[in-house]
This record gives sequence, structure tokens and C-alpha cells, in this order.
Amino acid sequence: MIKIAITGGIGSGKSYIAQQMTELLGIPVYDSDANAKRLNEESPIIRQGLIEIVGAGVYDHQGKLNKALLASYLFANAENAARINALIHPIVKQDFLQWAESQNSQIVAIETAILKESGIDQIVDKVIRVDAPIELRIERAIKRDGATKEQILRRIAQQQDYPTPDIIINNV
Repeated sequence: MIKIAITGGIGSGKSYIAQQMTELLGIPVYDSDANAKRLNEESPIIRQGLIEIVGAGVYDHQGKLNKALLASYLFANAENAARINALIHPIVKQDFLQWAESQNSQIVAIETAILKESGIDQIVDKVIRVDAPIELRIERAIKRDGATKEQILRRIAQQQDYPTPDIIINNV
């Protein structure tokens, strides 16, 4: 089985390229953001770890993740991001591998903004990097996330450089 990573910075168009790969080529794509959110709710290991790192308020009285609190902690500084990443990424990586094995396809892909930080770069065969001009990326992310330009710039600053891709797609 060939595993492809679709990566790029915030607002670069990764989701669009992933959607096209599925619709046009029939390649199943694992959405790491969506699955990380699911695992944040479902995984007892992540739940306990987030409570220990961020505090009990990271989940509300109904057991739902307080996304605003987690985001404010996560994007406050690189050390906080590293703590959260060390907790969540290994579980997402394992979930992807299990998902990939369950697919009836010779090629699968994973959409992820954080290729190196998650360790996904170590388990894929090919890397597609999606890129777009920085102002367009910021505009897309503000519209999609309802965040400020400053918040988006902080997120961009915390993303590591990408390894040399096999393919670059400029998504303008």
C-alpha cells in the first residue's frame, strides 16, 4: 500500500486537494484534523492527558472539549504546543495506520498540516505540499476559522518547515 501525505500551511488548500484526490481519483483520504477532534472526545488517554496538562476545564460538564481553552493554551507558546502534540499525535498516527489497513485501496492519503511534528513523515511514501500566497492563506483561514489575523500569524509561526516534497501544488 502506498501512503501519501498532503501537507501545507494553514489556508493553503490541503482540504481542497484532498477532496479532489478522493472525487477524481478515488483515493481515500484521512483527515487528521477531523480525526484528532474525534479522538480528543473519544480517547481516554487524550482526555486524561489534556486534563492533566490544561486543567479540568478543558472539558465541560457534558464531557465536550472546550476548544477555545485548548486553542488558547496550545497557541500561547511553543512549549505548550509541544506538550499537546506529544500527547495527541502518536494516537492520531496510530489511528491513521489502523484506518489505512481497513481501506480497500492500494493508495491512501492523509491530510495533515503538521507532517514532521506528528511523525507522519516517517510512515508515508510520498509527500504532496500544497501552497498558496501568504495573504491568501491568511484570508482563507480568517474566513474559515473566524480568527484574527494575529491569531493566524501565531499559528503559522508555530508550524515547522516542511520536508522536501515529492510534488508541490500551488493552489491559488
